[in-house]
Amino acid sequence: MDEQRLYQTLKQQFGFDEFRPGQKETIQAVLNQNDVLAVLPTGAGKTLLYQLPAYLMPGSVLIVSPLISLMQDQVDRLRQHGERQVVMLNATLTGRSRQQVLNRLAAYRFIFASPEILAQPSIKHALRKCRISLLVIDEAHCISQWGPDFRPEYLLLKEVKNDLRRPPILLLTATATPRVQNDILQKMGLDEKNVKRVIRSVNRPNIFLAVDQVENDQQKRQRLVKWLHELGGGGIIYFSSRKLANELADWLGEMTGLEVAVYHAGISAIDRFRIQQQFMQGQLQAVCATSAFGMGIDKDDIRYVIHYHLPGSLESYVQEIGRAGRNQKPALALLMYSPGDEQIQRQLSQIELPSQAVVEKVQQKKLPGNALGPQAELIEFYLSHGWDYARLTAMLKKRGHLVNQQLAAMLSYVSEKKCRRANIMRYFGELPVDCPNCCDCHQNDWRLSDLKLPDAVDPVVNDQLDWQKRLQFLFAKESKTG
Repeated sequence: MDEQRLYQTLKQQFGFDEFRPGQKETIQAVLNQNDVLAVLPTGAGKTLLYQLPAYLMPGSVLIVSPLISLMQDQVDRLRQHGERQVVMLNATLTGRSRQQVLNRLAAYRFIFASPEILAQPSIKHALRKCRISLLVIDEAHCISQWGPDFRPEYLLLKEVKNDLRRPPILLLTATATPRVQNDILQKMGLDEKNVKRVIRSVNRPNIFLAVDQVENDQQKRQRLVKWLHELGGGGIIYFSSRKLANELADWLGEMTGLEVAVYHAGISAIDRFRIQQQFMQGQLQAVCATSAFGMGIDKDDIRYVIHYHLPGSLESYVQEIGRAGRNQKPALALLMYSPGDEQIQRQLSQIELPSQAVVEKVQQKKLPGNALGPQAELIEFYLSHGWDYARLTAMLKKRGHLVNQQLAAMLSYVSEKKCRRANIMRYFGELPVDCPNCCDCHQNDWRLSDLKLPDAVDPVVNDQLDWQKRLQFLFAKESKTG
């Protein structure tokens, strides 16, 4: 593909004159029919990596994404730019309309789908009739990081690739250590030597990194109120507990006078959509959220991200703080820590495997599936794909070691004395850069006024949401997450 045509398409279809770092290299590799793993930071313009090639390749591009809201956001953006040959395959597509879409699936340039729906025989059959020129897996770290936890269907994407006659594959993520990169490729059945890797630094120099160490949860609550009083609007506060997110959202609103809402997978899809829109438009000044909030949130002026609880890994932490300061203006990433916080993540990560006798009785239909306990759905998934008890036990043991390693890395970040940014970069296999005054290790007496954060944006009063979006989300059944 000559560069002139590449830049012409960039200008004509997207209105840009230049590529961002990593974009051109990735797109050229895709157009050369290479399998590509692109690890680019949040805000690097990852959607362009498959949207531009779609206008230069025959057939369709299949994009696998973990969340309906994330897919819907991309579908809406494409349609707003005049693209009509775009479709999203999800549970809301039923009856006659579903059959009509499947009958003409090959006519669509962009096909968005969740990993779960790709397992359905009717979807498989329709896709086999299409010319899939590129298979895109968004949030590809789910193959490694989430596979054993929440979305085991990501582990079936290797079969999808083979079922579609092995089209070139583009794996996209914002964070992946060298170990996770290799794990992704191994689980997808790809030869590491033949995969083009486009890796850019996780470093976001405009984000100031800080840790607020407190003695207990009561002091942590008091400190959080203080921070919000000083920071004002334009931020996200992440929690590991839905219950506490609910409780503190109401309390923080009362204590600070800010408009604060709660967001997690336990509230309805329409409420999640409403909260997203209100936050995007500045009607909400802060959101208390679980990790379900953030993917697909294209808001470039988030001023701060606060973690009330210790994240389970530096991968998750970097993903979540990367939602701040996408306009390249100064932003704050603040992690609040009290002794013992890591036990919350250990409890959340724990998967209890019942006895071999119970598992075998469930397999023999002598006991119902719920006899497998709280993780019944996850365990049944592996059993249905041929895993035996010994293999399950070995996988969970290996996963337990990984959880401990990830928590140790998080605690290393919390206790860092020299440079938090260097700590993160080393974890991701990068050489640390010289970045004075980038974190509270360099400025232990730092103040918010030193960071020169942009002023909080005044709320925008605008209730006129697109009626089609309202209707779509009213009936949408969101995939489980967070």
